[in-house]
Amino acid sequence: MDSMYREIILEHHKTPHNFGTLDPADYTAEDTNPLCGDQIRMDLRVENNIVTDVAFTGRGCAVSIASASMLTDMVKGMSLDEVRAISKDDMLEEIGIPVSPARIKCATLGLNVLKLSLALGDEFHHHDAE
Repeated sequence: MDSMYREIILEHHKTPHNFGTLDPADYTAEDTNPLCGDQIRMDLRVENNIVTDVAFTGRGCAVSIASASMLTDMVKGMSLDEVRAISKDDMLEEIGIPVSPARIKCATLGLNVLKLSLALGDEFHHHDAE
């Protein structure tokens, strides 16, 4: 593994970006990786279909916290459609280090929670409109 990438992971783990909660948030979800107990919560603020702010909290291994931190940097300023289009492979590419099969769930937990927040939020916002 490239030591520069390892440094980036450790840096994001030690001082994660956008760590905290947003209140109020337009989209929120929380999930756990049952294999290792990692837990991530994501909050998003959205204006005119653009992510204007994002925050996350959680506990877990360096890979899950670092990838969630990187993800928050990545999605700020994106449209909801762009966020929905982020794939597992995009996330793994963003992390920049080879992730073992056992760690894939750690690396993608933040992304799964982010997508869950959009799905739940869409359901909630859809009911508001009725």
